[in-house]
Amino acid sequence: MNKYYILDTAIDSIDLKCLVVSQGVKVSKEVYRNYSKTHRLGVNPLMCNSIILSDGTIIQLTDMGFHLRYLTGILSWDNLKLLRYASDLETPFSLKISEGKPALFYNDIFLDFVSFPPKTDFYGQKTSSGLPFIGNAVLQGVDWVAFQCLWPCEYAAAGKACQFCFSGGDFETLARKKKPLPEPVRAEDVAEIVEYAIKEVGCNSIQITGGSTFDNKKEYSLIASYLEAINQYVGRENIKGDILLYITPPRDLSIIDEYFQLGADKIACSLELWDEELARLVTPGKIEFTTRKRHLDALEYIAANYGQGKAFSNFIIGIEPFETLKEGATYLAERGIIPTASVWMPMGRPVNGTMQTPDIEYYIKVKELFADLYQKHNLEPSLCQGLNVCIERDIWNYSCKLNKVSTACLQ
Repeated sequence: MNKYYILDTAIDSIDLKCLVVSQGVKVSKEVYRNYSKTHRLGVNPLMCNSIILSDGTIIQLTDMGFHLRYLTGILSWDNLKLLRYASDLETPFSLKISEGKPALFYNDIFLDFVSFPPKTDFYGQKTSSGLPFIGNAVLQGVDWVAFQCLWPCEYAAAGKACQFCFSGGDFETLARKKKPLPEPVRAEDVAEIVEYAIKEVGCNSIQITGGSTFDNKKEYSLIASYLEAINQYVGRENIKGDILLYITPPRDLSIIDEYFQLGADKIACSLELWDEELARLVTPGKIEFTTRKRHLDALEYIAANYGQGKAFSNFIIGIEPFETLKEGATYLAERGIIPTASVWMPMGRPVNGTMQTPDIEYYIKVKELFADLYQKHNLEPSLCQGLNVCIERDIWNYSCKLNKVSTACLQ
């Protein structure tokens, strides 16, 4: 794992990833000119660009210049008000050409040479029904095809969107203006996108995500239709990695059994924050409608019936104090539930009136905490070469090296 120095502080690749994900990058036009035709790199933020450090760490590449122009082009007047936070979005990171190669800098101090994922035509494709891939699915790193919001969030439409969720903000605005919410994506379209990602791009794993729902049976019918279509179009045996489901915790926990029978590998009922008072402000729908208890009941049901590491809960790293994050991550890990870590990206929606992200010491403490919990409780996140924003696999690899575990776990 690479070592770097920023402001006289020694950090590693995971620490650097947290900083870059949370603060974004200024990308020179020369980088796009030199690499957009030969690598997976585009100016549209919906393409979910990434860079790869010299040690293989994969990092979300949010170009702050294009990102801000994109926001002003698509957002409603209400959301344009968010741009008053633009001064919070200044970044010390830049991506430029150095010695004929793309290189990452911090305040013009060289950090590392980087590379990009290989070129693909994924974002130029449409399904047979005419649904564009772009805007409905993204490629994460080199292993994952992810669906960010396959059906609308009913909590957001009820005025209880999670503050950090860009999609939730859109649904909330539509509902407030009495405009119809989009229809859920068809199962056949999902299966066609997965088929292309597996067969043409070389992905091996899938994330299926939608909005929170009031009707568990309706959500079940959607998720089941996606899994059945994927099995029909692709074949579960041809998906060499994991299928991850992010679900609303159902009242009837037997629904979870159906998901595993249809091919799911791990299931998330994500808490996002452990500090319940803060969560009432930041994730109001999850607290008011689903309740903390239903989340924990579902997660503990999965762990009890399917074993260590089959249940996981995402935490948005950077919003709550480290002390409450530690309490929550430890609580879950002790019960066989993986606490996973998605670095907060404050580029579209402020949380509690701020877009300020934590300092590096916060991220270092999170890394050390999760590394200890993963090894102590034998909780291995999904096998992959890394996700753009999530750091749990990076931390697992770090924990293996730290504890001199067999290199078989370092994949």
